[in-house]
Amino acid sequence: MFTLAEVASLSDIQPTYRILKPWWDVFMDYLAVVMLMVAIFAGTMQLTKDQVVCLPVLQSTVNSKVQPGTSGKADFTTTVETTTAQGEEASMRTVSSGSAPDSVTPDSVTRDIFLSRATSSQYQSTESGQEVKKEQKDSSGRKTNLDFQQYVFINQMCYHLALPWYSKYFPYLVLIHTIILIVSSNFWFKYPKTCSKIEHFVSILGKCFESPWTTKALSETACEDSEENKQRLTGAQSLPKYVSTSSDEGSPSASTPMITKSGFKFSADKPMIEIPSVTILDKKDGEQAKALFEKVRKFRAHVEDSDLIYKLYVGQTVIKTVKFIFILCYTANFVNTISFEHICNPKVEHLIGYTQFQCTHNMAYMLKKLLISYISLICVYGFICLYTLFWLFRIPLKEYSFEKVREESSFSDIPDVKNDFAFLLHMVDQYDQLYSKRFGVFLSEVSENKLRGISLNHEWTYEKLRQHVSRNAQDKQELHLFMLSGVPDAVFDLTDLDVLKLELIPEAKITAKISQMTNLQELHLYHCPAKVEQTAFSFLRDHLRCLHVKFTDVAEIPAWVYLLKTLRELYLIGNLNSENNKMIGLESLRELRHLKILHVKSNLTKIPPNITDVAPHLTKLVIHNDGTKLVVLNSLKKMTNVAELELQNCELERIPHAIFSLSNLQELDLKSNSIRTIEEIISFQHLKRLTCLKLWHNKIVSIPSSITHIKNLESLYLSNNKLETLPAAVFSLQKLRCLDVSFNSIAVIPVEIGLLLNLQHFHITGNKVDILPKQLFKCVKLRTLSLGQNCITSIPDKVSQLLQLTYLELKGNCLDRLPVTLGQCQLLRKSGLIVEDHLFDALPSEVKEVLNQDTSIPFANGI
Repeated sequence: MFTLAEVASLSDIQPTYRILKPWWDVFMDYLAVVMLMVAIFAGTMQLTKDQVVCLPVLQSTVNSKVQPGTSGKADFTTTVETTTAQGEEASMRTVSSGSAPDSVTPDSVTRDIFLSRATSSQYQSTESGQEVKKEQKDSSGRKTNLDFQQYVFINQMCYHLALPWYSKYFPYLVLIHTIILIVSSNFWFKYPKTCSKIEHFVSILGKCFESPWTTKALSETACEDSEENKQRLTGAQSLPKYVSTSSDEGSPSASTPMITKSGFKFSADKPMIEIPSVTILDKKDGEQAKALFEKVRKFRAHVEDSDLIYKLYVGQTVIKTVKFIFILCYTANFVNTISFEHICNPKVEHLIGYTQFQCTHNMAYMLKKLLISYISLICVYGFICLYTLFWLFRIPLKEYSFEKVREESSFSDIPDVKNDFAFLLHMVDQYDQLYSKRFGVFLSEVSENKLRGISLNHEWTYEKLRQHVSRNAQDKQELHLFMLSGVPDAVFDLTDLDVLKLELIPEAKITAKISQMTNLQELHLYHCPAKVEQTAFSFLRDHLRCLHVKFTDVAEIPAWVYLLKTLRELYLIGNLNSENNKMIGLESLRELRHLKILHVKSNLTKIPPNITDVAPHLTKLVIHNDGTKLVVLNSLKKMTNVAELELQNCELERIPHAIFSLSNLQELDLKSNSIRTIEEIISFQHLKRLTCLKLWHNKIVSIPSSITHIKNLESLYLSNNKLETLPAAVFSLQKLRCLDVSFNSIAVIPVEIGLLLNLQHFHITGNKVDILPKQLFKCVKLRTLSLGQNCITSIPDKVSQLLQLTYLELKGNCLDRLPVTLGQCQLLRKSGLIVEDHLFDALPSEVKEVLNQDTSIPFANGI
């Protein structure tokens, strides 16, 4: 036997699920518990007290019903005669109050018969009074031929034959129906494919509700709203902290990724409110909130793609409704079948002697009342099921809008959700709408970014940022921030910063405080699509001079970049393939009217036409390809003011003819191409200003004599080619100051080299030279002489004539010794002498002492 508490526990669910139980589900659970109690109570009563009591229907009783007008005397006589006749066939037993069996029912009936017969004897004639008195004295009750065991037998038979089946099985049916309803109500909490999602959702929802970040975010929003309302009431439209004096033509368009005034933000157009109690967040709470944002994001992606929970809930509600209709239909028909009196025909006359019995069911009244109560409970249960179906189909529960939450909390970016995620939120709203409001905080990217900003500012203080400031090669103060969640506010307090590098910061925001950084002129954005406020943009537009942008796709380039009209240098590094070349039109480069240097490192197949929009004022164009062949170069002709042109790694096979139209060209760099011949070099005679020609890292086999026509050439780089000889024409370039022919196959240095009286840098490392001509040392202005990795066996003593020599590379040759005259090279020091250690050690001590002197001494003497 089980207790009521054990049965009631079947309808219990885990307390954590209570937020997903709307009022109708809770009410139906209570109704189910009451129905369980009805079933258990009825079952207990039936097991302990349920029975029927039957008595034989006598013939006299039948006759009396047929002839109601017959006198009592006749009735009694007939009864006596019947009894006497039966007594002749079987032995007689007298049933009286004194000798009755232990059975209560037969005794009670016999006593009633005796009293009725005693009453009827008062109406007999006086002549037979003595006989009647004598008979009454001998017999105290009705005489029958049934003993106690026979009555028990008849009672048991008639319990199964005469009693309706519903009276016998009513408690068990109620128990089965109630268990089915309980299972139907809670199946979605137990089904494996839904319970895991529900448990996860309830867990996340509870943490979101209790998270300190939720309260802080909503409180901060409320503070911002109140401040905005104040400004609206006062009509304050104050000017930004930094007011640009530029015209409106550089203002960002509607598509420019600026930080607008709507939503949750730091606005530069109004005073910023500092609320220490709100913005300061405990580090542990901040980390937990970050984890919650990630969990919510993953849970949404996992749950929003299906609607299994919704379908399961609808299905179980339909099953309960159908169950209610079924129970109501068949139960209502059995209410009237439960009665106190029943006629039983057991068909055992050969054992008992009677054919018909009249029985009473002692539990009939109680069962009828319990059945009516059960029907009432089922009706209430059914109406609630119908209401639930109405709620399920009245509104689209597979869509959930946070519109109200967005209005109340000012988190305008909270997205609407769908499918099972939406359904779970609808269910939560039935419990308490505050849960959805607080949960929505963790769906907002603005809220997440704000949390990151607070955590970031807490970690990256002014002191810590100051420690990361360094000085670059240009002796400028530089700060490099890498892989942060945002830009710390303290960065903008570094007012003396010259260069700011932001790398892999996807949520970078440049606020109005950047206007404090008056020294900032160079900005690097590496995979960092930064957004700027309006005031910040105005400052950058008027002050920024150099911008480096590194991207994966051209769409990542912030649109405001093309509106920086005072920008002087722009470096674009990323993918600009043929499909995206249209986008580099950027519509914008034409707005960069002061742009002088454009550096593009990409995979171009042609120079984008939009680049030529800035051609009239470009002085330097650098295109570094990744090996993609640059085919179309005709647009170069428009760049009449270009002084420096670099086309590196563009798979060029010849010098492009378009270059010969650049009359102002001073430096040409065609490094790392596939140029084999340079016969077109004769056309360079028209480039009167060309002073530097870099044809290194190509496949050039020979240098044409027409190179002598480039009269103003000062630097010639031909390293890493396939040259075997140097023509005399090269040494006719009297203005040549730098000649680099390293890593070729040159075996002889022509004696004509002595004609280059202005030569300062000569590099012939990595060739096959074995003898140094004496004429080389006539180039007394040489400061750099690279002779390493050759076959040189000796260095002439005339090396002492190179008084301005500061760098001498001899390592990798076949030298036995170094000339002692090296000590006469006044500017040469050990740090500038690249040679094997044993050769240096073999020098006289006085020479080594000279070479080891401090380099500052000669300069102090004015040498």
